[in-house]
Amino acid sequence: MRAVAQGDQRALRLLMERHMLRSISLAARVAGSAADADEIGQEAFVRIWQHAARYDPRRARFTTWLYQIVMNLALDRRRKRQHAPLDEAGDVAAAEPGIDEVLIDRERRRLAREAMDSLPERQRAALILFHVEGLSGRDSAAVLGVSEKGLESLLSRGRAACREFVRMKQIQGERP
Repeated sequence: MRAVAQGDQRALRLLMERHMLRSISLAARVAGSAADADEIGQEAFVRIWQHAARYDPRRARFTTWLYQIVMNLALDRRRKRQHAPLDEAGDVAAAEPGIDEVLIDRERRRLAREAMDSLPERQRAALILFHVEGLSGRDSAAVLGVSEKGLESLLSRGRAACREFVRMKQIQGERP
């Protein structure tokens, strides 16, 4: 980051090579749109270039700082788009399951997306960072700007809300 702060474009390209795919992946999950994710990833690295001198390695690891930027951009984009659902992931595994298995799996993923979409932004972001992106509790908390206890609370409330959402859908007859 020191090299980037001094205007070294090669250093920025190296950071992009190492971290762009994870940034885009996180952006897609949080923003709910693969189409927006590329733009968010690019914008995150533009901001890193513009604000490299502000980065302080004593306060956070580079990835934590990057994920904060991506998270903020993705949440802003998501707010603008009014809760659009996540794009479909691949539906058929290499082993080619039967049509009934594919349909059940598709329905479960739809229900999970709806449950995640129903959460408040901070709970949704906490679940994505911790469970989907695999960040540690400490890093997830840092990205969200909360204490580790605060993260635990967001995760607990988010999980409970997802369980309740699925339970209510099942009562209404939407069993996966």
